[in-house]
Amino acid sequence: MAEPSSKIRLTLSPQAEKYVRRDAAVGVRRMAARGALPLEPIELATVLFALLHDPDPEVKETAQKSFEELPEHILSVVLEGDTHPAMLSFLGQTHKDEEKYCEKLALNPHSDDALLAFLASLPHRRVVDIISNNQERMLRCEDIVEALGANPLTGRAVVERILTFLGIDDQAQDALPGGDEINAEAAEAAVLAVLGQGMEDVARHLVRDEKIDDEELAENLFAAVQKMTVLQKIKLARMGGIEARGLLIRDRNKVVATSAITSPKISDNEVVTYASARNVSDEVLRLIANKGEWTRIYQVKLNLANNPRCPLTASMKFLNYLQDKDLKKMVKSKDIPSAISRQARRILGKKGKL
Repeated sequence: MAEPSSKIRLTLSPQAEKYVRRDAAVGVRRMAARGALPLEPIELATVLFALLHDPDPEVKETAQKSFEELPEHILSVVLEGDTHPAMLSFLGQTHKDEEKYCEKLALNPHSDDALLAFLASLPHRRVVDIISNNQERMLRCEDIVEALGANPLTGRAVVERILTFLGIDDQAQDALPGGDEINAEAAEAAVLAVLGQGMEDVARHLVRDEKIDDEELAENLFAAVQKMTVLQKIKLARMGGIEARGLLIRDRNKVVATSAITSPKISDNEVVTYASARNVSDEVLRLIANKGEWTRIYQVKLNLANNPRCPLTASMKFLNYLQDKDLKKMVKSKDIPSAISRQARRILGKKGKL
């Protein structure tokens, strides 16, 4: 565990300060480090935190043990109260496996943005829900959005909430240059402002709905996108072109990938391609599977059913709509889940087509 920075300024009452002063007897500091002091919970914790930086090794070791093992009735007050952000960050690392304590930290307005980004990465569903409801924090700190988007517990409802808070959802076209009719020149200028001068060709191809065959240019597009922040990627997913969407829909951050698949510019042909892709997240495939406008397209249903990355429940529901010739191929396929092959065989068997 990292020691607190010497630049942290802590406020203590005269009664508490006497235990941490460098000119205090080492015996007094060692006694204080054990935590048995007649102080209110937050001030007691502050004394222990200050002693983590004491020059005496025994004081430091004892204080750290006492601070990390604060009794629950004291710890709860510290986690919920007007506690120094550095102390809350230390306790967040210490108790990262305990959801009830992480919840208190997520709700505490004195927790700093870095701590919330850390908490957003943890496997605690309730904590993810709490942080994803904090619009002000997400707008202020992209690291929080990054952490939420990378967390396996961040489901579709949370992703949609984040996009709505950011002003980027299926209805929020006002965030795009030109409104409903996305102005390519304005979008290109916005992307160029992010990439910098000398990147005009890259910016143009990231915005225009034109496929490219130039391998070097494709590598330049990929490199440019990788340098973008999560919010810049989200905005590009909405106003960018086919090449940008093709890169962003494969992004590991679910918020970015969701922005790409729900872009108002996306075409049916792209959806057909992505429905068969094995390098997109299951969340992207689930979104495709749940949109009736897309699943009315036969090839989308077929591609999803054949895609081992597609959630099984989604794949199963499309089998009844497939042609016999495609079901027969699925029965013999080694590239799809065995449950899909068996169900395809059952359907053909009922039809007497085996």
